[in-house]
Amino acid sequence: MSQRLKLEIKAPDTVEGHDLVVLVSDALTLSGAAQEAAGPGAQALLTRAAAAERFKGKAYAGLTLPAPEGAAYERLIAIGTGSAADRGELDFVKLGGVIAGRLAAGRSAEIVLALPEGMVEAKQAADLALGLRLRSYVFDRYKTKSKDKDETGSIAVTLRVADPAAAKKALKAADAIAAGVVLARDLVNEPPNVLYPEEFADRAKKLEKLGVEVEILDEKDLKKIGMRALLGVGQGSRRESRVVVMRWNGAGKDEPPVAFIGKGVTFDTGGISLKPGASMEDMKGDMAGAACVVGLMHALAARKAKVNAIGVIGLVENMPDGNAQRPGDIVTSLSGQTIEIINTDAEGRLVLADVLWYAQDRFKPRFMINLATLTGAILVALAQENAGLFTNSDELAQRLTAAGLATGETVWRMPLGKAYDKMIDSKFADMKNSSGRYAGSITAAQFLQRHVNDTPWAHLDIAGTGMAAKDSEINRSWGPGWGVRLLDRLVKDHYEG
Repeated sequence: MSQRLKLEIKAPDTVEGHDLVVLVSDALTLSGAAQEAAGPGAQALLTRAAAAERFKGKAYAGLTLPAPEGAAYERLIAIGTGSAADRGELDFVKLGGVIAGRLAAGRSAEIVLALPEGMVEAKQAADLALGLRLRSYVFDRYKTKSKDKDETGSIAVTLRVADPAAAKKALKAADAIAAGVVLARDLVNEPPNVLYPEEFADRAKKLEKLGVEVEILDEKDLKKIGMRALLGVGQGSRRESRVVVMRWNGAGKDEPPVAFIGKGVTFDTGGISLKPGASMEDMKGDMAGAACVVGLMHALAARKAKVNAIGVIGLVENMPDGNAQRPGDIVTSLSGQTIEIINTDAEGRLVLADVLWYAQDRFKPRFMINLATLTGAILVALAQENAGLFTNSDELAQRLTAAGLATGETVWRMPLGKAYDKMIDSKFADMKNSSGRYAGSITAAQFLQRHVNDTPWAHLDIAGTGMAAKDSEINRSWGPGWGVRLLDRLVKDHYEG
Protein backbone atom coordinates (compact mmCIF):
# COMPACT_ATOMS: atom_id res chain seq x y z
CA MET A 1 0.00 0.00 0.00
CA SER A 2 1.08 3.54 -0.65
CA GLN A 3 -0.54 6.53 1.03
CA ARG A 4 1.39 9.10 -1.05
CA LEU A 5 0.34 12.12 0.95
CA LYS A 6 2.41 14.34 3.19
CA LEU A 7 0.21 16.81 5.03
CA GLU A 8 1.00 20.02 6.89
CA ILE A 9 -1.28 22.61 8.47
CA LYS A 10 -0.27 26.27 8.54
CA ALA A 11 -1.77 29.72 8.93
CA PRO A 12 -2.53 31.83 5.84
CA ASP A 13 0.76 33.26 4.58
CA THR A 14 2.87 33.52 1.47
CA VAL A 15 2.33 30.36 -0.57
CA GLU A 16 4.71 28.61 -2.89
CA GLY A 17 4.79 25.28 -4.64
CA HIS A 18 3.50 23.63 -7.75
CA ASP A 19 -0.25 24.04 -7.26
CA LEU A 20 -2.48 26.53 -5.46
CA VAL A 21 -5.99 25.33 -4.68
CA VAL A 22 -8.73 27.84 -3.92
CA LEU A 23 -12.43 27.39 -3.14
CA VAL A 24 -14.88 29.46 -5.18
CA SER A 25 -18.63 30.02 -5.03
CA ASP A 26 -21.03 30.12 -7.95
CA ALA A 27 -20.18 33.84 -8.20
CA LEU A 28 -16.57 32.83 -9.00
CA THR A 29 -15.24 35.56 -6.72
CA LEU A 30 -12.07 34.72 -4.80
CA SER A 31 -12.25 35.24 -1.03
CA GLY A 32 -9.87 37.73 0.54
CA ALA A 33 -7.47 35.01 1.73
CA ALA A 34 -7.57 33.27 -1.65
CA GLN A 35 -7.03 36.52 -3.51
CA GLU A 36 -4.03 37.35 -1.35
CA ALA A 37 -2.52 33.90 -1.93
CA ALA A 38 -3.25 33.83 -5.66
CA GLY A 39 -1.83 37.27 -6.30
CA PRO A 40 -2.55 39.97 -8.91
CA GLY A 41 -4.22 38.84 -12.08
CA ALA A 42 -5.64 35.61 -10.63
CA GLN A 43 -9.25 36.80 -10.43
CA ALA A 44 -9.26 38.10 -14.00
CA LEU A 45 -7.62 34.91 -15.25
CA LEU A 46 -10.16 32.74 -13.41
CA THR A 47 -13.08 34.76 -14.78
CA ARG A 48 -11.87 34.46 -18.39
CA ALA A 49 -11.05 30.74 -18.10
CA ALA A 50 -14.36 29.96 -16.41
CA ALA A 51 -16.26 31.62 -19.25
CA ALA A 52 -14.29 29.70 -21.85
CA GLU A 53 -14.69 26.37 -20.06
CA ARG A 54 -18.28 27.00 -18.91
CA PHE A 55 -17.20 26.52 -15.31
CA LYS A 56 -20.01 27.74 -13.05
CA GLY A 57 -18.51 27.06 -9.63
CA LYS A 58 -20.97 24.28 -8.87
CA ALA A 59 -20.23 22.24 -5.76
CA TYR A 60 -17.38 19.74 -6.33
CA ALA A 61 -16.68 20.91 -9.89
CA GLY A 62 -13.10 21.91 -10.69
CA LEU A 63 -11.07 23.99 -13.09
CA THR A 64 -7.28 23.82 -13.52
CA LEU A 65 -5.38 26.60 -15.30
CA PRO A 66 -1.82 27.93 -15.59
CA ALA A 67 -0.80 30.40 -12.91
CA PRO A 68 -0.87 34.11 -13.77
CA GLU A 69 2.36 35.72 -14.88
CA GLY A 70 4.85 36.18 -12.06
CA ALA A 71 3.11 33.87 -9.54
CA ALA A 72 5.18 31.75 -7.17
CA TYR A 73 3.15 28.66 -8.09
CA GLU A 74 2.62 26.87 -11.40
CA ARG A 75 -1.07 25.97 -11.53
CA LEU A 76 -4.21 27.53 -10.09
CA ILE A 77 -6.92 24.98 -9.22
CA ALA A 78 -10.38 26.34 -8.49
CA ILE A 79 -12.85 24.01 -6.75
CA GLY A 80 -16.51 24.95 -6.75
CA THR A 81 -18.59 25.13 -3.57
CA GLY A 82 -21.84 26.27 -5.21
CA SER A 83 -24.38 28.66 -3.76
CA ALA A 84 -24.82 29.63 -0.11
CA ALA A 85 -27.46 26.89 0.18
CA ASP A 86 -25.05 24.35 -1.35
CA ARG A 87 -22.34 25.31 1.12
CA GLY A 88 -24.72 24.61 3.98
CA GLU A 89 -24.79 20.98 2.82
CA LEU A 90 -21.15 20.75 1.72
CA ASP A 91 -19.48 17.40 2.45
CA PHE A 92 -15.88 18.32 3.25
CA VAL A 93 -14.68 14.70 3.11
CA LYS A 94 -15.98 14.48 -0.44
CA LEU A 95 -14.50 17.90 -1.19
CA GLY A 96 -11.10 16.68 -0.02
CA GLY A 97 -11.39 13.71 -2.36
CA VAL A 98 -12.28 15.96 -5.27
CA ILE A 99 -9.22 18.11 -4.58
CA ALA A 100 -6.94 15.06 -4.30
CA GLY A 101 -8.19 13.92 -7.69
CA ARG A 102 -6.87 17.17 -9.20
CA LEU A 103 -3.41 16.87 -7.66
CA ALA A 104 -0.50 14.95 -9.15
CA ALA A 105 2.13 12.71 -7.56
CA GLY A 106 5.57 14.18 -7.22
CA ARG A 107 4.20 17.71 -6.81
CA SER A 108 3.32 20.03 -3.93
CA ALA A 109 0.08 21.87 -3.32
CA GLU A 110 -1.17 24.67 -1.09
CA ILE A 111 -4.89 24.66 -0.26
CA VAL A 112 -6.42 27.89 1.03
CA LEU A 113 -9.45 26.85 3.09
CA ALA A 114 -11.50 30.01 2.72
CA LEU A 115 -15.14 30.36 1.65
CA PRO A 116 -17.06 33.56 0.90
CA GLU A 117 -18.36 33.37 4.47
CA GLY A 118 -14.81 33.20 5.87
CA MET A 119 -12.15 30.64 6.74
CA VAL A 120 -13.43 27.10 7.30
CA GLU A 121 -13.67 25.64 10.80
CA ALA A 122 -11.19 23.18 12.28
CA LYS A 123 -13.57 20.19 12.00
CA GLN A 124 -14.22 20.99 8.34
CA ALA A 125 -10.48 21.19 7.68
CA ALA A 126 -10.00 17.80 9.34
CA ASP A 127 -12.79 16.29 7.25
CA LEU A 128 -11.20 17.68 4.09
CA ALA A 129 -7.87 16.16 5.14
CA LEU A 130 -9.62 12.81 5.63
CA GLY A 131 -10.94 13.00 2.07
CA LEU A 132 -7.46 13.82 0.81
CA ARG A 133 -5.99 10.79 2.57
CA LEU A 134 -8.68 8.38 1.41
CA ARG A 135 -8.52 9.47 -2.24
CA SER A 136 -4.70 9.31 -2.31
CA TYR A 137 -4.64 5.65 -1.24
CA VAL A 138 -3.07 3.24 -3.75
CA PHE A 139 -2.49 -0.50 -3.28
CA ASP A 140 0.71 -1.15 -5.25
CA ARG A 141 2.60 -3.53 -2.97
CA TYR A 142 3.03 -6.12 -5.71
CA LYS A 143 3.98 -3.75 -8.54
CA THR A 144 7.67 -4.37 -9.28
CA LYS A 145 8.29 -2.44 -12.49
CA SER A 146 9.80 0.98 -11.93
CA LYS A 147 7.76 4.01 -12.85
CA ASP A 148 8.49 7.64 -13.39
CA LYS A 149 8.78 9.71 -10.23
CA ASP A 150 5.80 11.74 -11.39
CA GLU A 151 3.66 8.58 -11.17
CA THR A 152 4.92 7.23 -7.86
CA GLY A 153 6.14 10.23 -5.86
CA SER A 154 4.32 11.57 -2.85
CA ILE A 155 2.10 14.64 -2.82
CA ALA A 156 3.11 17.34 -0.32
CA VAL A 157 -0.01 19.23 0.74
CA THR A 158 -0.24 22.27 3.00
CA LEU A 159 -3.63 23.29 4.37
CA ARG A 160 -3.90 27.01 5.07
CA VAL A 161 -6.36 27.52 7.93
CA ALA A 162 -7.31 30.28 10.34
CA ASP A 163 -6.46 28.32 13.52
CA PRO A 164 -3.71 25.75 12.88
CA ALA A 165 -3.68 24.53 16.50
CA ALA A 166 -7.40 23.73 16.49
CA ALA A 167 -7.15 22.09 13.06
CA LYS A 168 -4.25 19.90 14.16
CA LYS A 169 -6.23 18.77 17.19
CA ALA A 170 -9.24 17.89 15.03
CA LEU A 171 -6.95 16.15 12.55
CA LYS A 172 -5.89 13.54 15.12
CA ALA A 173 -9.32 11.90 15.10
CA ALA A 174 -9.55 12.16 11.31
CA ASP A 175 -6.14 10.53 10.93
CA ALA A 176 -7.23 7.69 13.22
CA ILE A 177 -10.28 7.04 11.05
CA ALA A 178 -8.21 7.27 7.87
CA ALA A 179 -5.73 4.73 9.27
CA GLY A 180 -8.58 2.37 10.10
CA VAL A 181 -10.02 2.62 6.59
CA VAL A 182 -6.58 2.14 5.04
CA LEU A 183 -5.99 -0.97 7.17
CA ALA A 184 -9.32 -2.42 6.08
CA ARG A 185 -8.54 -1.63 2.43
CA ASP A 186 -5.14 -3.29 2.65
CA LEU A 187 -6.68 -6.45 4.11
CA VAL A 188 -9.36 -6.69 1.41
CA ASN A 189 -6.87 -6.03 -1.39
CA GLU A 190 -4.32 -8.66 -0.29
CA PRO A 191 -4.13 -11.86 -2.36
CA PRO A 192 -5.43 -15.04 -0.69
CA ASN A 193 -2.08 -16.84 -0.81
CA VAL A 194 -0.73 -14.05 1.40
CA LEU A 195 -3.74 -13.37 3.63
CA TYR A 196 -5.02 -16.71 4.92
CA PRO A 197 -6.64 -17.19 8.36
CA GLU A 198 -3.43 -17.48 10.41
CA GLU A 199 -1.86 -14.45 8.71
CA PHE A 200 -5.04 -12.41 9.10
CA ALA A 201 -5.06 -13.21 12.81
CA ASP A 202 -1.42 -12.17 13.12
CA ARG A 203 -2.18 -8.82 11.50
CA ALA A 204 -5.09 -8.24 13.85
CA LYS A 205 -2.76 -8.93 16.77
CA LYS A 206 -0.72 -5.85 15.79
CA LEU A 207 -3.54 -3.76 17.25
CA GLU A 208 -1.96 -4.50 20.63
CA LYS A 209 0.43 -1.63 19.85
CA LEU A 210 -2.56 0.72 20.22
CA GLY A 211 -3.71 -0.78 23.49
CA VAL A 212 -6.23 -3.27 22.08
CA GLU A 213 -6.30 -6.63 23.88
CA VAL A 214 -6.14 -9.37 21.26
CA GLU A 215 -6.89 -13.05 21.84
CA ILE A 216 -6.42 -15.62 19.05
CA LEU A 217 -8.35 -18.90 19.28
CA ASP A 218 -6.87 -21.74 17.21
CA GLU A 219 -8.62 -24.91 16.05
CA LYS A 220 -7.88 -26.73 19.29
CA ASP A 221 -9.54 -23.90 21.20
CA LEU A 222 -12.50 -23.80 18.81
CA LYS A 223 -13.11 -27.54 19.07
CA LYS A 224 -13.03 -27.29 22.86
CA ILE A 225 -15.49 -24.38 22.81
CA GLY A 226 -17.77 -26.16 20.35
CA MET A 227 -17.67 -23.96 17.25
CA ARG A 228 -18.51 -26.86 14.98
CA ALA A 229 -20.44 -24.81 12.41
CA LEU A 230 -17.41 -22.56 11.81
CA LEU A 231 -14.95 -25.45 11.81
CA GLY A 232 -17.10 -27.34 9.30
CA VAL A 233 -16.58 -24.57 6.75
CA GLY A 234 -12.79 -24.69 7.07
CA GLN A 235 -12.32 -28.46 7.27
CA GLY A 236 -11.60 -28.77 3.54
CA SER A 237 -8.69 -26.34 3.68
CA ARG A 238 -5.06 -26.99 4.54
CA ARG A 239 -5.13 -23.61 6.28
CA GLU A 240 -6.36 -23.79 9.86
CA SER A 241 -9.29 -21.66 10.95
CA ARG A 242 -9.03 -18.94 13.57
CA VAL A 243 -11.25 -16.71 15.68
CA VAL A 244 -9.82 -13.39 16.88
CA VAL A 245 -11.25 -11.49 19.83
CA MET A 246 -10.27 -7.81 20.12
CA ARG A 247 -11.12 -5.65 23.14
CA TRP A 248 -10.80 -1.88 23.45
CA ASN A 249 -11.46 -0.66 26.99
CA GLY A 250 -12.02 3.06 26.66
CA ALA A 251 -14.79 3.47 29.25
CA GLY A 252 -15.39 2.34 32.82
CA LYS A 253 -15.00 -1.30 33.85
CA ASP A 254 -18.71 -1.64 34.58
CA GLU A 255 -19.79 -0.20 31.24
CA PRO A 256 -21.17 -2.97 28.99
CA PRO A 257 -19.41 -3.17 25.62
CA VAL A 258 -20.66 -2.70 22.11
CA ALA A 259 -19.78 -5.61 19.82
CA PHE A 260 -18.84 -5.86 16.15
CA ILE A 261 -18.66 -9.22 14.38
CA GLY A 262 -17.02 -9.89 11.02
CA LYS A 263 -17.20 -12.68 8.48
CA GLY A 264 -13.64 -13.52 7.45
CA VAL A 265 -13.68 -16.10 4.65
CA THR A 266 -10.22 -15.39 3.28
CA PHE A 267 -11.05 -17.28 0.09
CA ASP A 268 -14.35 -18.81 -0.92
CA THR A 269 -14.43 -21.42 -3.66
CA GLY A 270 -17.94 -22.41 -2.61
CA GLY A 271 -16.57 -25.73 -1.34
CA ILE A 272 -18.20 -28.86 -2.77
CA SER A 273 -20.96 -26.59 -4.13
CA LEU A 274 -18.24 -25.09 -6.29
CA LYS A 275 -18.64 -21.59 -7.68
CA PRO A 276 -18.25 -20.93 -11.43
CA GLY A 277 -14.66 -20.16 -12.39
CA ALA A 278 -15.41 -16.74 -13.89
CA SER A 279 -14.46 -13.97 -11.47
CA MET A 280 -13.69 -16.44 -8.67
CA GLU A 281 -10.56 -14.38 -7.99
CA ASP A 282 -12.85 -11.78 -6.43
CA MET A 283 -13.58 -14.21 -3.63
CA LYS A 284 -10.41 -13.06 -1.90
CA GLY A 285 -12.66 -10.21 -0.74
CA ASP A 286 -15.08 -12.48 1.11
CA MET A 287 -13.43 -11.32 4.33
CA ALA A 288 -14.41 -7.66 3.93
CA GLY A 289 -16.63 -7.83 7.01
CA ALA A 290 -13.72 -8.98 9.17
CA ALA A 291 -11.48 -6.35 7.57
CA CYS A 292 -13.96 -3.65 8.54
CA VAL A 293 -14.05 -4.84 12.15
CA VAL A 294 -10.25 -4.77 12.40
CA GLY A 295 -10.14 -1.32 10.79
CA LEU A 296 -12.84 -0.07 13.14
CA MET A 297 -11.03 -1.35 16.23
CA HIS A 298 -7.90 0.43 14.98
CA ALA A 299 -9.82 3.68 14.53
CA LEU A 300 -11.46 3.51 17.97
CA ALA A 301 -8.17 2.76 19.71
CA ALA A 302 -6.15 5.31 17.74
CA ARG A 303 -8.55 8.13 18.59
CA LYS A 304 -8.95 6.80 22.15
CA ALA A 305 -12.71 6.45 21.90
CA LYS A 306 -14.49 6.57 25.27
CA VAL A 307 -16.27 3.29 24.79
CA ASN A 308 -15.77 -0.38 25.60
CA ALA A 309 -15.79 -2.19 22.26
CA ILE A 310 -15.48 -5.85 21.31
CA GLY A 311 -14.48 -7.02 17.85
CA VAL A 312 -14.76 -10.72 16.98
CA ILE A 313 -13.88 -12.14 13.57
CA GLY A 314 -14.24 -15.70 12.28
CA LEU A 315 -11.46 -16.58 9.84
CA VAL A 316 -11.75 -19.59 7.54
CA GLU A 317 -10.93 -20.73 4.02
CA ASN A 318 -13.66 -22.61 2.12
CA MET A 319 -12.06 -25.22 -0.16
CA PRO A 320 -13.31 -28.38 -2.01
CA ASP A 321 -10.94 -30.93 -0.47
CA GLY A 322 -11.69 -34.62 0.05
CA ASN A 323 -12.31 -33.74 3.68
CA ALA A 324 -14.61 -30.83 2.85
CA GLN A 325 -18.09 -30.45 4.22
CA ARG A 326 -20.82 -32.00 2.03
CA PRO A 327 -24.38 -31.04 1.16
CA GLY A 328 -26.49 -33.22 3.42
CA ASP A 329 -24.15 -33.03 6.41
CA ILE A 330 -25.64 -31.98 9.74
CA VAL A 331 -23.56 -29.97 12.21
CA THR A 332 -24.27 -28.78 15.72
CA SER A 333 -23.55 -25.10 16.23
CA LEU A 334 -22.20 -23.48 19.40
CA SER A 335 -25.76 -22.57 20.35
CA GLY A 336 -26.65 -26.29 20.44
CA GLN A 337 -28.95 -25.94 17.43
CA THR A 338 -28.42 -28.35 14.55
CA ILE A 339 -27.94 -27.24 10.95
CA GLU A 340 -28.47 -29.24 7.76
CA ILE A 341 -26.00 -28.24 5.06
CA ILE A 342 -27.89 -27.72 1.81
CA ASN A 343 -25.28 -25.65 0.00
CA THR A 344 -21.63 -25.42 1.07
CA ASP A 345 -21.46 -22.02 -0.64
CA ALA A 346 -23.82 -20.66 2.03
CA GLU A 347 -20.88 -20.78 4.40
CA GLY A 348 -20.63 -17.28 5.82
CA ARG A 349 -23.76 -17.67 7.92
CA LEU A 350 -22.27 -20.81 9.49
CA VAL A 351 -19.18 -18.86 10.54
CA LEU A 352 -21.24 -15.98 11.88
CA ALA A 353 -23.69 -18.24 13.72
CA ASP A 354 -20.98 -19.52 16.07
CA VAL A 355 -19.24 -16.17 16.47
CA LEU A 356 -22.47 -14.27 17.16
CA TRP A 357 -23.51 -16.80 19.80
CA TYR A 358 -20.06 -16.68 21.37
CA ALA A 359 -20.04 -12.87 21.53
CA GLN A 360 -23.49 -12.49 23.09
CA ASP A 361 -22.90 -15.30 25.57
CA ARG A 362 -19.44 -14.24 26.71
CA PHE A 363 -19.60 -10.44 26.63
CA LYS A 364 -23.30 -9.57 27.17
CA PRO A 365 -22.96 -6.54 24.86
CA ARG A 366 -25.31 -3.56 24.54
CA PHE A 367 -25.74 -4.56 20.92
CA MET A 368 -24.09 -6.65 18.21
CA ILE A 369 -23.56 -5.56 14.63
CA ASN A 370 -22.19 -8.07 12.16
CA LEU A 371 -20.83 -7.31 8.70
CA ALA A 372 -20.57 -9.88 5.96
CA THR A 373 -20.28 -10.17 2.20
CA LEU A 374 -23.05 -12.68 2.66
CA THR A 375 -25.31 -12.94 -0.40
CA GLY A 376 -25.27 -12.14 -4.07
CA ALA A 377 -29.00 -11.57 -3.67
CA ILE A 378 -28.38 -8.26 -1.91
CA LEU A 379 -26.73 -7.01 -5.10
CA VAL A 380 -29.88 -7.91 -7.02
CA ALA A 381 -31.95 -5.92 -4.53
CA LEU A 382 -29.72 -2.91 -3.82
CA ALA A 383 -26.89 -2.99 -6.39
CA GLN A 384 -23.77 -1.29 -5.00
CA GLU A 385 -25.62 1.74 -3.68
CA ASN A 386 -26.52 0.55 -0.18
CA ALA A 387 -25.68 -2.22 2.25
CA GLY A 388 -28.61 -4.35 3.31
CA LEU A 389 -29.65 -3.73 6.93
CA PHE A 390 -31.51 -6.38 8.88
CA THR A 391 -32.19 -5.84 12.55
CA ASN A 392 -34.37 -6.73 15.54
CA SER A 393 -33.97 -3.19 16.90
CA ASP A 394 -35.71 -0.10 15.54
CA GLU A 395 -33.30 2.07 17.51
CA LEU A 396 -30.26 0.47 15.88
CA ALA A 397 -31.94 0.80 12.48
CA GLN A 398 -32.52 4.51 12.97
CA ARG A 399 -29.04 5.18 14.28
CA LEU A 400 -27.29 3.19 11.55
CA THR A 401 -29.37 4.90 8.88
CA ALA A 402 -28.43 8.33 10.24
CA ALA A 403 -24.75 7.40 10.47
CA GLY A 404 -24.90 6.16 6.89
CA LEU A 405 -26.35 9.42 5.62
CA ALA A 406 -23.72 11.38 7.55
CA THR A 407 -20.78 9.40 6.14
CA GLY A 408 -22.06 8.39 2.71
CA GLU A 409 -21.84 4.69 3.68
CA THR A 410 -25.56 4.22 3.36
CA VAL A 411 -27.76 1.32 4.43
CA TRP A 412 -31.28 0.27 3.49
CA ARG A 413 -33.49 -1.61 5.92
CA MET A 414 -34.79 -4.95 4.68
CA PRO A 415 -37.59 -7.04 6.22
CA LEU A 416 -37.49 -9.91 8.69
CA GLY A 417 -40.52 -12.04 9.54
CA LYS A 418 -41.95 -15.40 10.57
CA ALA A 419 -42.89 -16.37 7.03
CA TYR A 420 -39.27 -15.99 5.94
CA ASP A 421 -38.07 -17.80 9.05
CA LYS A 422 -40.14 -20.86 8.16
CA MET A 423 -38.29 -21.07 4.86
CA ILE A 424 -35.14 -22.28 6.64
CA ASP A 425 -36.82 -25.00 8.69
CA SER A 426 -35.30 -28.42 7.91
CA LYS A 427 -36.86 -31.87 7.73
CA PHE A 428 -33.82 -33.39 9.41
CA ALA A 429 -32.36 -30.71 11.68
CA ASP A 430 -33.37 -27.51 13.50
CA MET A 431 -32.65 -25.45 10.41
CA LYS A 432 -31.01 -25.57 6.99
CA ASN A 433 -28.36 -23.19 5.75
CA SER A 434 -30.07 -22.35 2.46
CA SER A 435 -33.64 -22.16 1.22
CA GLY A 436 -32.94 -21.54 -2.45
CA ARG A 437 -33.12 -18.47 -4.68
CA TYR A 438 -36.11 -16.60 -3.31
CA ALA A 439 -35.50 -13.99 -0.59
CA GLY A 440 -31.91 -15.20 -0.34
CA SER A 441 -30.65 -12.22 1.65
CA ILE A 442 -33.63 -12.27 4.01
CA THR A 443 -33.46 -15.98 4.79
CA ALA A 444 -29.73 -15.63 5.46
CA ALA A 445 -30.53 -12.90 7.97
CA GLN A 446 -33.25 -15.05 9.53
CA PHE A 447 -30.63 -17.78 9.95
CA LEU A 448 -28.34 -15.37 11.80
CA GLN A 449 -31.16 -14.12 14.00
CA ARG A 450 -31.56 -17.63 15.41
CA HIS A 451 -28.10 -17.22 16.98
CA VAL A 452 -28.35 -13.85 18.72
CA ASN A 453 -30.81 -14.63 21.55
CA ASP A 454 -32.45 -11.41 22.77
CA THR A 455 -29.44 -9.16 22.16
CA PRO A 456 -30.16 -6.03 20.07
CA TRP A 457 -28.57 -6.98 16.78
CA ALA A 458 -28.05 -5.72 13.25
CA HIS A 459 -26.74 -7.58 10.22
CA LEU A 460 -25.15 -5.59 7.40
CA ASP A 461 -24.94 -7.51 4.13
CA ILE A 462 -22.06 -5.75 2.37
CA ALA A 463 -21.68 -8.01 -0.67
CA GLY A 464 -22.38 -4.98 -2.87
CA THR A 465 -20.35 -2.41 -0.96
CA GLY A 466 -17.44 -4.26 0.69
CA MET A 467 -15.42 -5.27 -2.38
CA ALA A 468 -15.16 -4.59 -6.13
CA ALA A 469 -16.15 -1.05 -5.23
CA LYS A 470 -17.30 1.59 -7.66
CA ASP A 471 -15.01 4.58 -8.02
CA SER A 472 -16.03 7.56 -5.91
CA GLU A 473 -14.60 10.92 -4.93
CA ILE A 474 -12.82 9.33 -1.95
CA ASN A 475 -12.00 5.87 -3.23
CA ARG A 476 -10.24 4.38 -6.25
CA SER A 477 -9.48 1.06 -4.57
CA TRP A 478 -11.00 -2.36 -5.30
CA GLY A 479 -11.28 -2.83 -1.55
CA PRO A 480 -12.97 0.32 -0.21
CA GLY A 481 -12.74 -0.32 3.55
CA TRP A 482 -16.51 0.16 3.68
CA GLY A 483 -18.10 0.34 7.12
CA VAL A 484 -15.26 1.76 9.21
CA ARG A 485 -16.49 5.35 8.94
CA LEU A 486 -20.14 4.28 9.32
CA LEU A 487 -19.59 2.39 12.58
CA ASP A 488 -17.13 4.88 14.01
CA ARG A 489 -19.78 7.58 13.49
CA LEU A 490 -22.41 5.38 15.15
CA VAL A 491 -20.20 4.92 18.20
CA LYS A 492 -19.22 8.59 18.35
CA ASP A 493 -22.79 9.87 18.10
CA HIS A 494 -24.47 7.50 20.54
CA TYR A 495 -22.19 5.32 22.67
CA GLU A 496 -19.30 7.40 24.00
CA GLY A 497 -19.18 9.16 27.33
